[in-house]
Amino acid sequence: MDLSKYTSDELEWLKKDIGKELASRRKLDAKKAQQELKSVAERYGFTLNELISGQAEKLAVAKTDVRFRHPEDMNKIWSGRGRKPVWIKEWEASGHSLNELRVE
Repeated sequence: MDLSKYTSDELEWLKKDIGKELASRRKLDAKKAQQELKSVAERYGFTLNELISGQAEKLAVAKTDVRFRHPEDMNKIWSGRGRKPVWIKEWEASGHSLNELRVE
């Protein structure tokens, strides 16, 4: 493109238009990237927020030491060592078996 044919005013207008177009495309690219990242995260069983916040690493570490997990609240875990957590005691008191919570 030969810009020497344009006046200074025309070049300024082009500059503004180019800036607007670049900003618009940047937003579209960001949305597209976010959708791709979300898709990859979901394929591995995570949310995008978990990966970004570092929660996925905590969950991955926790999985290795977890022997029991609450079926409705995934944050309630127990290694099977030490005193039984309150939620385990409540679970058993309600007539459920500890084996129902075992992680395989």
